[in-house]
Amino acid sequence: MTQPQQSNWNLPNVLTSARIVFVPVFAWLVLSERWWWAFGLFVVLMATDKLDGDIARARGLVTDFGKIADPIADKALMITALVTLNIASTLPVWITVVIVVRELGITVWRMFMLRRGNVVPASKGGKLKTVLQTLGVALYLCPLPGWMDVPTYIVMLVATAVTVITGIQYIVDSRKVNRG
Repeated sequence: MTQPQQSNWNLPNVLTSARIVFVPVFAWLVLSERWWWAFGLFVVLMATDKLDGDIARARGLVTDFGKIADPIADKALMITALVTLNIASTLPVWITVVIVVRELGITVWRMFMLRRGNVVPASKGGKLKTVLQTLGVALYLCPLPGWMDVPTYIVMLVATAVTVITGIQYIVDSRKVNRG
């Protein structure tokens, strides 16, 4: 017996949709250098990312819309944060290029694998990557004293390294699964 399809009108999907709707507001706050407001909104939006998934799983509200919209919201927010920080801050462009290429590349690859019938779940390394990227962006958004420039840059370098390593690991693990 098949289970009835969940309605898309539920709290997790509203939170995900709100994240998407507020991305332009966040971009405006960064580009207009309203740093504390941008930081606060970024923290709230990232918290909703964790919250919507937890609620959806706990209450059995996982929907196809949520499965598609949640990663779109995540990538829209992170890519917007990186690009706007390139424009309004000191974040090096090469970091944004490396992260965006990996993020979009793995997303396209996951869709390709899904069409072949293989689901590529998020890994612990992928979750660590998200935490480090979030911390790095948050540090760049905070109007911190100058002595924090180097630690902020180091956190972003580590986030970038973990982003690349986990991207490679996804592909290596997938090849092992497909051969086995």
